[in-house]
Amino acid sequence: MTALQRFITASGMTNLADGIAVVAWGWIASLLTRDALLVALVPVALRLPWFLLALPAGLVTDRVDRRQLILRMDAVRGVAFAGAALALWLALPLASAPAEGVSSPALYWALLAAAFVVGGAEVFRDNAAQTMLPSLVPAERLERANGQLWSAELLTNALIGPALGAFLIALYLPLAFGLNALAYGLAMLMVAGLAGQFRPVRGERRGWKAEIGEGVEFLRRAPLLRTLAWTTGFWNLFHQMIVIAVVLHAQENLGLSAQAYGLTLAGGAVGGIAGSLMGERIARALGPARTMQVMLAGSGPCFLGMALAPGAWTLGLCFAAMEFSGFVWNVVSVSTRQRMIPNALLGRVNSIYRLLAWGMMPVGLALSGLVVSLGEWVMAREEALVLPFWAAGLGSVLVTLAVWRGIRRGFAGISG
Repeated sequence: MTALQRFITASGMTNLADGIAVVAWGWIASLLTRDALLVALVPVALRLPWFLLALPAGLVTDRVDRRQLILRMDAVRGVAFAGAALALWLALPLASAPAEGVSSPALYWALLAAAFVVGGAEVFRDNAAQTMLPSLVPAERLERANGQLWSAELLTNALIGPALGAFLIALYLPLAFGLNALAYGLAMLMVAGLAGQFRPVRGERRGWKAEIGEGVEFLRRAPLLRTLAWTTGFWNLFHQMIVIAVVLHAQENLGLSAQAYGLTLAGGAVGGIAGSLMGERIARALGPARTMQVMLAGSGPCFLGMALAPGAWTLGLCFAAMEFSGFVWNVVSVSTRQRMIPNALLGRVNSIYRLLAWGMMPVGLALSGLVVSLGEWVMAREEALVLPFWAAGLGSVLVTLAVWRGIRRGFAGISG
């Protein structure tokens, strides 16, 4: 097994655990409360570390062995999931979820704490993994390697994981978190066997402010990267707006079971896998700038379609189209970033980029619950539950119009 294959296999295992958790976090929170804002706070805790820890993660990634950092963060996530499984087991059987407040405050706070720890470790782990990939393949193969990596991640994270998570929830609730600890342990064994030099070659170490300043200055002088970062950030905000809304919409408006909901999310995985595998060919056929413009333009109709989808199949098709466009965008965006940024700066610039791109996620999650809660003041609950889809769709259209020319100019600038 090659180093890249081991790396992809390890990533697939950790993403299997993440995929199980995609269903588990929101679904289990919804068993403790029917308050949309309180349900949203659990994934907010999972994504908030991207805003708080992105810069420290970049600094650490450029100072240490990136393979060792991945190993340590996977260990932290495994322990956190084991703790969440134990807390859930101790709280069984669960009381009925109230319309306001939570049925089990101790379990709810344990879920929030576990989500925050898992999210914090993920910030460091993912930044290290994304900066480590260029050490495993030559620059001209980055699109292909990223496509292979993301297709494996999607197969486990969004196709197998959610379906398995829904099955485990129905079988025995604590298994939805307990199995994740085992997956992280297996991933650690794969990463531990990687041979190579994964510590960046750097000059004299300076203070953390000066080193982060180097990353900020590099990004400031790269208008294309800034445009891509902000665009990805707003897309992530809109995407996260629908995450909680779709859980409650699927339960209350469409009447879907946990298994049916997991299979609906799996539709998104199929689209994402196709986008990951086809991204390189699409970029070569259309060019990187046109590819990103077209994929971004397709996201707005996907969000709007979710508000109108009458059942599981149509909702699944909307997810598939949305993830296809999103992952073709990612293949071009990340590969461009990995080429443009020097290895010694890759961790810091990558973290600043992802602070802009991923730091918007908790904002979107909070907005989702807030929009639904405010909507219930003026309309029926079933109508309020689809308001985040409308907001995400219209917002995505506006962002597309705002950055259309900037994307074209940015790619022209680096190729000219």
